[in-house]
Amino acid sequence: MTRFVCNECGAVHKKWAGRCDACSAWNSIVEDTAAAPSGPKGKALDRKGGRPVELSDLSVADPPLPRSVSGIAELDRVLGGGLVPASATLVGGDPGIGKSTLLLQAAAAFARKGAGVVYVSGEEAAAQIRMRAQRLGLADAPVKLAAETNLRNILATLEAEKPRLAIIDSIQTMWADHVDSAPGSVSQVRAAAHELVTFAKRQGISVILVGHVTKEGQIAGPRVVEHMVDTVLYFEGERGHQFRILRAVKNRFGPADEIGVFEMTGEGLAEVSNPSELFLSERGQPASGSVVFAGIEGTRPLLCEIQALVAPSPLATPRRTVVGWDSGRLAMILAVLEARAGIAFGGMDVYLNVAGGLRVAEPAADLAVAAALMSARQDHALPAETVVFGEISLSGALRPVPQADARLREAAKLGFSRAVGPNGLKRAAQAPISLETLDDLGGFVESVFGPLD
Repeated sequence: MTRFVCNECGAVHKKWAGRCDACSAWNSIVEDTAAAPSGPKGKALDRKGGRPVELSDLSVADPPLPRSVSGIAELDRVLGGGLVPASATLVGGDPGIGKSTLLLQAAAAFARKGAGVVYVSGEEAAAQIRMRAQRLGLADAPVKLAAETNLRNILATLEAEKPRLAIIDSIQTMWADHVDSAPGSVSQVRAAAHELVTFAKRQGISVILVGHVTKEGQIAGPRVVEHMVDTVLYFEGERGHQFRILRAVKNRFGPADEIGVFEMTGEGLAEVSNPSELFLSERGQPASGSVVFAGIEGTRPLLCEIQALVAPSPLATPRRTVVGWDSGRLAMILAVLEARAGIAFGGMDVYLNVAGGLRVAEPAADLAVAAALMSARQDHALPAETVVFGEISLSGALRPVPQADARLREAAKLGFSRAVGPNGLKRAAQAPISLETLDDLGGFVESVFGPLD
């Protein structure tokens, strides 16, 4: 039976169309040959053959989850403290970003601690993986390799070896012989993920799946694959930067939105214990358009540099270019600056960049972005020892943000002596840094940049 399935959301269509009606994605519908459904039709499930399950209440105290620690601190942090038995983790990232390198280093680290590890590659030969291991200095690690795409053979091998960790690179190359469609199709990806996750739960092993990403940066295949697994990690980074960010977007065993920072070197990925210092290491003398933002990523404070450039535009429609931040939020900040503070950016090109290849998503960066835009427009550099954070509302008011103490302590640790933020911050302890709080955007502009002409 031939059907058409959306690669983005998994919606089924009777015929091909250029745009999916369910998720509005363009050119995402592909032809998929699905097996005919089997079993009786038109019958409801009855209670024959079922058995009552044991119920418990919420007051039962369960022991802490046992975890396997790799020794790679940044990876263990993102996982929530280590790998949990009988769990499935999905890792996605752009091609060439370093997913296979990271997972090979993780496999070697787990194996050296006595855990049985099987690394199955559907994209590379075993000889290629050995060459990478020699380059990374991991050739002596007791990791067992296999190059296979047949899912039935892989499951039989895992059942015979009984490892504590299995790495599948990648889920899009796996082929289940009971599904009549090509490898990488929606049906195959869904079936392979279901079989591997079920096997992990039944056998009590940890499974890490590598997933390809689409042009938009999302893991390819239906989103139902992300719902099947316990943890979803994204490996981010810009090709021109040596920094790599491992970000948790879903974690049933730990905090979501946690990040781990790595640096790509000639000997593999090196973990960065103090990312704030690394992101600010290339910052020179104070310049207009440059502002240091005190942010929070997951549970850790992180300082980064936000850069802005404002220049007269020769175009009828000025450019608005953003790297590392939300372009819609930039448009909102520009509108609030014009409507509430009387500062217009019409006829000017605006470029905004988060230095180091970092992607910032929290609203607390609003005030730092506004400060960078004003600094670039007025050609007025902020003092080098100043950090800025705060959320801007549409009324122009500055809203308080959480974990102010952690932001201030991190800034003080890196030598900053002054912070500017919104009024009403909750502080449990006095950090060794002076804090200037303001109520609205107009007061911020006047306090930092003085009266404008």
